[in-house]
Amino acid sequence: MFHPLLNNTIRALFVVTLVTCATDTYATTSERIKALTEKAERLQLWRDKEWLNLLYYKGDGEQAEDYSSQVSDSGFFIVQDGRENPSIELSATISDILTSTTEDTAARCRFVARSNWLIDKLAIEKAALPEVRCKSYDEWRKNVQPQQVSLIFPTYHLNSPSSMYGHTLLRLDPEKDKGESKWLSVAVNFGANVPDGENSILYTYRGLFGGYRGLFITDHYFKKIQEYNRIEHRDIWEYHLNLNQEETERLVQHVWEVQDITFPYYFFDENCSYRILELLEIARPEVELTEDYVVTAIPIDTVKTVKDAGMVENVSYRPARVTTLSYMINNTPESQRSLAISLSEDISTLDTEEFKRLSTKQQSDIIDIAYKYLRHKQSGNVRDKQSAKRSFQLLKVRNKYPRAEKLKLPEPVKPDEGHHSKRTSIAFGQRLSNNYAELGFKMSFHDLEDNIHGFLQGAQINMFTGQLRVEENEGVSLYKLDIIDIFSLTPRNQFFSPMSWRIYSGLERQYTRDVDQLTLHVTGGGGSSWALSDDSLFYTLATGRLEANKQMDHAIEPALGFAAGLLAHFTGNTARLELSGEHFPHDMYRLRAQYTHNFVINSNNSIKLYAKHEWQENDTEFSDINLGYQYYF
Repeated sequence: MFHPLLNNTIRALFVVTLVTCATDTYATTSERIKALTEKAERLQLWRDKEWLNLLYYKGDGEQAEDYSSQVSDSGFFIVQDGRENPSIELSATISDILTSTTEDTAARCRFVARSNWLIDKLAIEKAALPEVRCKSYDEWRKNVQPQQVSLIFPTYHLNSPSSMYGHTLLRLDPEKDKGESKWLSVAVNFGANVPDGENSILYTYRGLFGGYRGLFITDHYFKKIQEYNRIEHRDIWEYHLNLNQEETERLVQHVWEVQDITFPYYFFDENCSYRILELLEIARPEVELTEDYVVTAIPIDTVKTVKDAGMVENVSYRPARVTTLSYMINNTPESQRSLAISLSEDISTLDTEEFKRLSTKQQSDIIDIAYKYLRHKQSGNVRDKQSAKRSFQLLKVRNKYPRAEKLKLPEPVKPDEGHHSKRTSIAFGQRLSNNYAELGFKMSFHDLEDNIHGFLQGAQINMFTGQLRVEENEGVSLYKLDIIDIFSLTPRNQFFSPMSWRIYSGLERQYTRDVDQLTLHVTGGGGSSWALSDDSLFYTLATGRLEANKQMDHAIEPALGFAAGLLAHFTGNTARLELSGEHFPHDMYRLRAQYTHNFVINSNNSIKLYAKHEWQENDTEFSDINLGYQYYF
């Protein structure tokens, strides 16, 4: 035992030592923070492209105050003023890296990519950093360990306003070149946070004017296959990227940072595809992918940008279930197709003489079609017990037949090989016996008569299409301005009965009661279309129209009408012939015959012939004919 006086002396020395060490440690940490902050200022790290990309800063100037982040979510910044000042946020991050040990909330846990970037740039020894546990991040990374990254493009879906231009997302694959590992892959998707039950008109309005917030979400990729490929019946194109392991790791670390962080969302520019480009710029900082996307970021255009940047290694095609089923039906003799439908409705069809007379191969194919058709009809619907029972019965019978070779569909033209989405044009023609020159511009995206390569047959999606005309003795005038113009022609057959429809609205010049003037209208309709061959289809629609025309009796006049036409694709060109018209109150009517022929020079250049003749009441009739050049960019 020590003497009590000696014990007290030892205790005093111990306390003094602790206080001294704590003070020294504090002084050392403060000095390190100051030294590293000064080093960062000397290196002007806040202006480094990688730092600006990681925090989505935009600006142009010499001072940090000239920049601000596109992210308004306060949870994305360490300090309150960080959004408006990249230098302040960088200094705060340095301080947090050297001091914070709070589990999951420290910068090294919340902002892994930016923290690691700073540690690397400032040559901070990781062994000298305070120990911190990142339990949430570590748990997340157990399921997200990619070896390869792919850019995924589900094709156009006209019946969904959010997807009519297609969509892009990223897929993180756990093991490279291992077939079915895709089912274990993780999807990284950015989209608008839309309330359940939001109607299409409200969605379009809010999407255009920033009424939604956008979110990055990671989920199992197989769910996206079910959503796009099986429920929405959209083909999927997979663009496998050549990111190395370091770039892939940087991307994944940043994906963790932006989870649950809200971004502005705009349908045309700051959308799913634009945000995916930003992720790829973070993965590979030396590429410039977003600089050309100021007004619009059409998904397929962004795919082309990634490909042009040399980031695509190879491309895979995943046809939708309905695409596979349609291919099988089209390759089945007409006489056997009704047998497949009967079998999908009644399993006893297997016992009919008509079925028994078929060869083993034919029987197997008919059962396969019946099974797939039955499954197709149940896509997205509430499970029907009788249909499920028949599906199971068909599957059992199908398994008794020899195993068929895996069906390989012919690969269509890749979407990125189609024409660009914007278009400008010049034409010369005559209307109402008056010569004119016409200048045209289209913001996006595709006409029925445009080069079909890389696009869906019978799909027209246009927004903000305008035509200015310089008329002889009349000067310059606006001839047409379409705000939106969507035309969906999906052929019917004995298996499928989709509706064909059209909606378009805007300003257009109409000759009414001997006066040529600009009118405002909304026109739409629905009907059916039928394939006459692989390259042509016929359609009929009943239409309705609301028109604001000063020459009519009321401010807004309604009309009922029709449209019937033939669309045909030939080698190197496309033609459309249409007869249409509408009948207004007081025996006012318009009847039109219109022919359009597009002669394709190459993907982004064509010559277009347009001819229209119109008949009206009181024996009024006139023509509009022009020939023009179109350039897509």
